Amino acid sequence: MRAAVVVAVALTGGRADAQQAPPLKWAGDSEGGAPYVQANPEHPERVQGLDVEIAELIAKELGRPAQFVQIAFTSLDQSAARGDFDIALDGIEDTPARRASLAATVPYYEFREVLTVRAADATRFRSLADLRGRRVATLGGTTAYELLLAAEREHGVSAISYDDDVHPYEDLLNGRVDAVLLDNVIAERSMRRMPGLSIQPDAVAVGHYVGILGPTRAELRDRIDGILRAAMADGRLEAILRRWLVWNDDQPKLYARLAESREGAAPGERGAADATGPAGATGAPSPSGWTMARQYFPSLLTAAAMTLVLSCLSMALAVGLGSLIATARVYGNRVLRALFTAYVEVIRGTPILLQLFVIYYGLASVVRLPAFVAALIGLGLNYAAYESEIYRGALEAVPRGQLEAARVLGLNDWQTLRLVRAPQAFRFALAPTTNDFVAMLKDSSLVSVLTVMELTKQTQIFATNLGSWVLPGALCAALYLAMSLPLAHVARRLEARWSAPATS
Repeated sequence: MRAAVVVAVALTGGRADAQQAPPLKWAGDSEGGAPYVQANPEHPERVQGLDVEIAELIAKELGRPAQFVQIAFTSLDQSAARGDFDIALDGIEDTPARRASLAATVPYYEFREVLTVRAADATRFRSLADLRGRRVATLGGTTAYELLLAAEREHGVSAISYDDDVHPYEDLLNGRVDAVLLDNVIAERSMRRMPGLSIQPDAVAVGHYVGILGPTRAELRDRIDGILRAAMADGRLEAILRRWLVWNDDQPKLYARLAESREGAAPGERGAADATGPAGATGAPSPSGWTMARQYFPSLLTAAAMTLVLSCLSMALAVGLGSLIATARVYGNRVLRALFTAYVEVIRGTPILLQLFVIYYGLASVVRLPAFVAALIGLGLNYAAYESEIYRGALEAVPRGQLEAARVLGLNDWQTLRLVRAPQAFRFALAPTTNDFVAMLKDSSLVSVLTVMELTKQTQIFATNLGSWVLPGALCAALYLAMSLPLAHVARRLEARWSAPATS
């Protein structure tokens, strides 16, 4: 298998110096992995994959060097609209929303949405209807996710969204989910990597991969369509797909339908034939933004409630644990102070995302925590380190004269803490604790990597399916403000009340 490199410079007929041509900037996400775009194991600074080779083929035919641009998969549509690159190729699904907002190429690969289950469950779970009340995983913002949302309403399955296509299958083996719905390309690759899985033969749906360009790049799109059609006809595209072990009997049928649609179109209609692809592939009209907003708003409210509940519980854990740590560091012996100081420094010195991965995935061989519980523990432990520093500073801010007066009155350490020191420290810590809670509301967006469907993740899925961040982003911001502003108002009222001078 040939490793395709990121930058390829090729001379084409009639061009005197192709090296002077501007590069064809093509985008993908190497985090998505094989067989689309992945880091070359021998040269990690380069990428390889079937879409890498297709991009190089296109660049060669255009007489331009290919230049890879790393873009997060969920941001490819928005970056294409911004003009950050010429074309994106990364197993991108052909959807009505993309056709409406971007210039999409002719489909170059047909895939099937297939259901993968554990081998032991192959006879029990043959379809989505058999999975009532079960957890079914997929990637967020995909056709498969939309299919699962429909299955939630029709069959009562529970749709679980992931940010990558590796962990769903790992969690399937570990028993965290009962099935995975994704492209047959991804499913077959996971089968080769993870024994113990079984792919159900009947496809849930059929889709196509396309390249996407900015909405004003129709002329370049048409040239690329011609290159892809020629590569289909002369076998070059088939050779690429065979090298990456994804060629199957569906592809000749797709190429034949594309050829028929091309030949059957009048000269003035050929652009439309290219845009729609094979008959029935993308014929459904794209709903308006406000229509989709009405459809998604209940899901956004549910996700906002999840964010609020998770943040409140995590903050309660952080406050309780942070108070214990702060008290131990102020009153504890040398060993206790050293242990808790080490904990605070380790937690503050490592990313919260890493801590979440370790708790959920790293400890899976020891204890399989539910996603919500892992998210709660991860956020609580992380913020406890920061809260402990706030409370320690607040305890030490109480004037020493008051502590000495308490000792003169015969109060022991516990009585002094409970009656003198803690009440005043609480007043000092109120404002920064409130700020931390607002920060936790926003940091809770990170728990989507553990499949918790919080507000930002649901908004991201909404924006991906709509093809724009303007309306989803505005709704998301409004919901975050609705959760955080009342808390800030209450905190300011309490601060003003407690700081007011006492009247006789």
